[in-house]
Amino acid sequence: MCFEPPQTKESPVRVRTPIKVVAAATVAGLALSACGVSGDDSSTGTSSSSGPVKGLRILVPNSPGSGYDTTARLAAKAMQDAKLSETIEVFNSAGAGGTVGLQRLVNEKGHDDILMQMGLGVVGAVYTNKSKATLNDTVPIAKLIEESEAIVVPKGSPYDTLDKLVAAWKANPGKVPVGGASNAGGPDHLTPMLLAKAVGITPKDVNYVAYDGGGELLTGVLGKKVAFAATGIGEVAEQAKSGDVKILAVTSANPVEGVDAPTLKSLGVDMEFTNWRGIVGPPGLSDAKAKEYVDLLTKMHGTDQWKKTLADQGWTDSFQTGDDFKTFLTAQNDSVAGVLKELGLA
Repeated sequence: MCFEPPQTKESPVRVRTPIKVVAAATVAGLALSACGVSGDDSSTGTSSSSGPVKGLRILVPNSPGSGYDTTARLAAKAMQDAKLSETIEVFNSAGAGGTVGLQRLVNEKGHDDILMQMGLGVVGAVYTNKSKATLNDTVPIAKLIEESEAIVVPKGSPYDTLDKLVAAWKANPGKVPVGGASNAGGPDHLTPMLLAKAVGITPKDVNYVAYDGGGELLTGVLGKKVAFAATGIGEVAEQAKSGDVKILAVTSANPVEGVDAPTLKSLGVDMEFTNWRGIVGPPGLSDAKAKEYVDLLTKMHGTDQWKKTLADQGWTDSFQTGDDFKTFLTAQNDSVAGVLKELGLA
């Protein structure tokens, strides 16, 4: 059932630099919150052609501290620091793998002051949750980043190498639970399923434990509620440096700069996977307003502030806008459905 957006203003949130978290994906063809006072539901964003964008809200369809949340807040900070926008409000509307937030965005039809942070996880959630609202209802603005996934274990784990982990996992998949901050079809879910297939485990036998965001997942890993986790590099890079967790492998084609971990391929596992994140607008967004937001993000992409953010977070620049991003999204929808069916999970 569709629901109407709340008729109240969002609570203002102070701009902050969050903990390093993030996630997006590619496998055999599967490229696979800031501060301010929001306007009410009848308000629209305004800007001067020569001045900063004003009145922008960014909806995050996941919990605070998640990869989407961090990406949105750091993008907002980069735009504000570069004087490309005035105060940007970033707010959360979590649930159902991002489809609650997606429905909220679709319900904002015709409003031009709102954008939504999203990525591969929302693509998968639309499919697995049979969401009435789909990304086809939105206006693609820009793809921002890609990120490798990490295969990670807690400090003191008996599985201190990938070989040891895989041996125990193959012996009894149900007794080796794997955690992730994605619902079915999202990057943290697809990663262990594809890894299972690559090492000879039936994906349906995998004991996958879904957490609501990277913060909850990290708590589960540190508390040894799961044997290992699949998650975005940014979610665990700092904890790996401090020794609280160990990254056994990364899923990218090449090693990740600043991360002391081999690739799966270098360990003899024939698998690559890269996660991605982007921005979409509500249905009914005018061509002129869509172009304004494309121009805004294009300018942000060229700033020193954003380049530093990419380096600090370990994100890969994969900027893409407008029709190119729309074509990419269409291919992602088809790819996610195909991979889930191939794995016997749909």
